Amino acid sequence: RTLKAHMPKTKLQMLFRGQNILGYKHYADDVVEEFCQKSIENGIDVVRVFDALNDIRNVVDNAEAIKECGGLFEGAISYTISPVHTLDSYLEYGQQLKDLGADTIAIKDMAGMLTPYRAERMVKAFNEEIGLPVHIHCHYVGGMAPANILKAAEAGVAVADTAHAPLAFGNSHPAVEMIVAALKESRYDTDLDLDLLFEISEYWEEMRK
Repeated sequence: RTLKAHMPKTKLQMLFRGQNILGYKHYADDVVEEFCQKSIENGIDVVRVFDALNDIRNVVDNAEAIKECGGLFEGAISYTISPVHTLDSYLEYGQQLKDLGADTIAIKDMAGMLTPYRAERMVKAFNEEIGLPVHIHCHYVGGMAPANILKAAEAGVAVADTAHAPLAFGNSHPAVEMIVAALKESRYDTDLDLDLLFEISEYWEEMRK
């Protein structure tokens, strides 16, 4: 509520672990529904929902509750590598999320395993076959995330997650200052003010101490 009061025009987003909500066990349907309702009532605009196994059954109740409360439902695909995790399998799951009413699709690279040309192929395929705005979320661990974002931008990604430099890198995201600078003088220029971004970073540098 405090954040929303200070940033009324900025969309606030939170993450749900499907039927686990914010925990590590399954909760009853009515708890899921009430949690969604209270989150949106108190200022959350976008709810990103993922299931670690990409099992649509653990997302259904979230999706219904979010849509019923007027929130934006972002369906997230948990990215990993295995013989069964193919581009076709991700597209099939993306279609299931769209059928549930997803407003956007997130490619959630929580383990830092995505690579730049895979990111490019995924974003292109999702744009062509699913047709919803694509949001890329790459943890920096492994160091691929900045290149993933650049290739995803070229492929038509709508949104990329970043963090201010004092809170970036490691298990976090690439630095917003890095990505904004990298995209300068390109067709993907963000128009964000680097001087102001660095000023904000100084604040977070002190807060981090």
